[in-house]
Amino acid sequence: MLLRQLEYLAALAHEGHFGRAAQECGVSQPALSAGIRKLESELGVQIVSRGQRFDGLTTEGEEVLRWAQRVLADRRDLDHRIQVMGSHLTGTLRIGAIPTALSAASLLTGPLRADQPHLHFSLRSMNSRDIVAELDDLTLDVGMTYVDGEPLGHTRTVPLYRERYLLLTRDDGPLAALEEVTWRDAGAVPLCLLPAEMQNRRIVDGFLGEAGAHADVVVETDTISAIFAHVAALDLASIVPQTWLFGVALPDGLRVRPLPDPARGYHVGLVLSARRPETTLARALVEVASRIDVQRALEHEVVRRVPTAAALPGVPPRDG
Repeated sequence: MLLRQLEYLAALAHEGHFGRAAQECGVSQPALSAGIRKLESELGVQIVSRGQRFDGLTTEGEEVLRWAQRVLADRRDLDHRIQVMGSHLTGTLRIGAIPTALSAASLLTGPLRADQPHLHFSLRSMNSRDIVAELDDLTLDVGMTYVDGEPLGHTRTVPLYRERYLLLTRDDGPLAALEEVTWRDAGAVPLCLLPAEMQNRRIVDGFLGEAGAHADVVVETDTISAIFAHVAALDLASIVPQTWLFGVALPDGLRVRPLPDPARGYHVGLVLSARRPETTLARALVEVASRIDVQRALEHEVVRRVPTAAALPGVPPRDG
């Protein structure tokens, strides 16, 4: 049995198509099919349900896939450990992050890249449930999501920052001129928010409900750029986390106003599988997180962009 055959199986399960799996592995489709048939012959079980096209894995095949993913993950980690002995990490650190944390990830990936200039990153926008599932499947090294909200299963967490919230509105919007904006105010205007299946949206809906407001959501979308565009074009407002000010320029004609800190806060952090030791690359990211004050960096950006936010509890004063 060769590692290459296990790579073929993992690629086929990921792509769901013989041709695309062969392309991912850099081989011909007949070579990939032959490799998987050889694996079936050696194990004495049928792994792939075959018809006119790929029809999924058999029950035995699903078990072989889980084992193959563990073997391949161990092989990648061995490569990384050997690289560490030579002082340079290479390879790709696979990160899954909720949309509200994507821009904040650069606070960690930037310093890590500075330490390890040969390292690459794959950063994907995902929901919390998919992050945990892919950590278990070993297709992610680390996640960035809420660490004190909904259950995360068998994971280890490293808190990074407490999420704070801002009202995004047009300069001429009905709330733009208010000295203070409340959660009840935010729930009284048409909104553009993240989709209902996203945890941030459920958190925001909960805060609005506690203020006695019910959101009138005109547009749901899962990207920062689309929320900015629809707030501007449809004369809407939005409720966004402070991370969306980091590294992102507000379009002309839009402004943000701080919202009061809710009684309950939600923290975002790194999430790693507790079912097995973290990979060398994930460990390197955790080490960077231990020496970077992500919370302070985000709060300073809020104060820089929204001077009135300096009066909020827990926000550090502007340097200088």
